[in-house]
Amino acid sequence: MSAAGQPGVARRVLVLGGTSEIARAIVLELAARGGAANVVLAGRDRDGLQLTAQLIRDRGGQVETLALEALEPAGHGAVLAQAFEQLGGVDLVILAVGILGERGGVPADVGGAVEVLDVNVVGAGSLLLHSTRAVREQGHGSVVVLSSVAAERARASNAVYCASKAGLDALAQGLADALAGSQIRVLVVRPGFVTTRMTRGLPVPPLSSDPQSVARATVEGLERGATVVWVPGVLRWVMALLRLLPRPLFRRLPL
Repeated sequence: MSAAGQPGVARRVLVLGGTSEIARAIVLELAARGGAANVVLAGRDRDGLQLTAQLIRDRGGQVETLALEALEPAGHGAVLAQAFEQLGGVDLVILAVGILGERGGVPADVGGAVEVLDVNVVGAGSLLLHSTRAVREQGHGSVVVLSSVAAERARASNAVYCASKAGLDALAQGLADALAGSQIRVLVVRPGFVTTRMTRGLPVPPLSSDPQSVARATVEGLERGATVVWVPGVLRWVMALLRLLPRPLFRRLPL
């Protein structure tokens, strides 16, 4: 992530989706370990960005904010270029753009379901492509992609969200393979259910986590050079089993 090749101490950090509670926790975890001295938060919620910025400043970091619209891919390149210029290069990009949308297999609101796909696949995918291109052009850097265990196998209870995360996750893996052997790294983070604003009011299932747990696992993954991080780690083996279940059995599970 850094020019010196020390992934655990990224000092120049760009957050795409700057109001994400998980991304904020990652930045604060980095700050606690001596990183995240200079941060740019990009997003569309100005008040939310300022709140997150102040929390980082309270930890001693310098923070600037930028306007970013996930649904306007034509402007993504300019936002990335501005952020890289403001930071004088970037050690770490955190991609935390995404929405949950309506739960259920066949959505009542098709327009809302399409928006989930637009934000989570097209918008986030555009930002991922611009991010990997930018770090490749500077010759070093890491990109963290906040995916989900939902990317592993679509569930009837949330088919659209699962499909959207599967698309972004697949793109991230492909780009990581394309950049293998270079100084550019892509880390895919797959948490299970995380207790955040986005999931407030939903039943909390087993193996859930919080933003701080995801942040610690992410930073530790960066430090050891991981390409995929599961939170909690046992989900790696749970999903390995669920992937093998025949569909008639899988659809009967209360997922």
